[in-house]
Amino acid sequence: MKKLKKAAILLLSLFLLVGCGKQKDTDTGVTSTPYKKTEFLMGTVVTIKIFDKDKEEVLNQVFDRIELLASQITVNEEGSIIDEINENAGLKPVQVPDDIYRLVKAGKDYSGYSGGDFDITIGPLTNLWHIGFPDEKKPTQAEIDEILPFINYRKIELNEEKQTVYLPEQGMMLDLGGIAKGFITDEVVKVLEDNGVKSAIIDLGGNIYVKGKNASGKPWEVGVQDPFSDRGEMVGKMEETDTSIVTSGIYERYLEVDGVKYHHILSPKTGYSVNNDVAGITIVSDKSFDGDGYSTTIFIKGVDEGLKAVEQMDGMEAIFVTKDKKVYLTSGLKDKFTLTNDKFEIAN
Repeated sequence: MKKLKKAAILLLSLFLLVGCGKQKDTDTGVTSTPYKKTEFLMGTVVTIKIFDKDKEEVLNQVFDRIELLASQITVNEEGSIIDEINENAGLKPVQVPDDIYRLVKAGKDYSGYSGGDFDITIGPLTNLWHIGFPDEKKPTQAEIDEILPFINYRKIELNEEKQTVYLPEQGMMLDLGGIAKGFITDEVVKVLEDNGVKSAIIDLGGNIYVKGKNASGKPWEVGVQDPFSDRGEMVGKMEETDTSIVTSGIYERYLEVDGVKYHHILSPKTGYSVNNDVAGITIVSDKSFDGDGYSTTIFIKGVDEGLKAVEQMDGMEAIFVTKDKKVYLTSGLKDKFTLTNDKFEIAN
């Protein structure tokens, strides 16, 4: 697998900080000293911490699940089913495992919700820019114009009975990077629950899930990273339990050409980086898959329309950080989020 730039990896892994604080072990079977395992997967640092006593062996089951799904979903990876689907575009449908079928189907649904602002057939465009990789470049307008017609989630053909996925035109490509980590995070939660784990932190580089409570019986304290800093500085914090926190920002990965920064959140409609007032967005939800699936769409909507959209969704909240360092919160977070950085201000 090709790796992201070191700086990009650092920022991505620091974007959300989960703190335990001073804890006192209780008799609940939860300890303040976790079993921990870290690996580099999917172009980012993946860390799992289990705080239940005598549950260390569950870490191996968790990483077996992560590695299997990552190998199937990641492009340019041995055994990648997404690669197989892309290689057979315009040729034939590909029968896929249930996990991958569910992922692609949900990805098509999220694309539909966004009206194409988020589109899982964006592969030709992300491959053209390849931001964060050694061969990244700013493509010419002619190159962009050539591949834009291949981006259209509506053309994906799904056959539930045969469990096949088909891209009907050669040149079409799936890119599930916008939802893969959320899907895998939720699968990790299932593994933990199947093994009776009550307290854990899942960190898939920008996708955080805090399960249960800490050793003191309190919710986890989650810090939201300053999107303008790679030094681990926070904008603010909140307490959460059994919650997914997904963050995306324009400074995670970007390409600078002639003094202009082009970030990795690309518009399937224009072929260029999305340009609005948002520097970073954090989605707080029950499911990480939803956090991933909606975060790009909400980001593209901008602050005003994004706030309205999230307020209409059950079980979902959002934090917007704008380029002028203002913080906007949906109603469910106004009594939970604490601003800790005087360089920012709450604007609503």
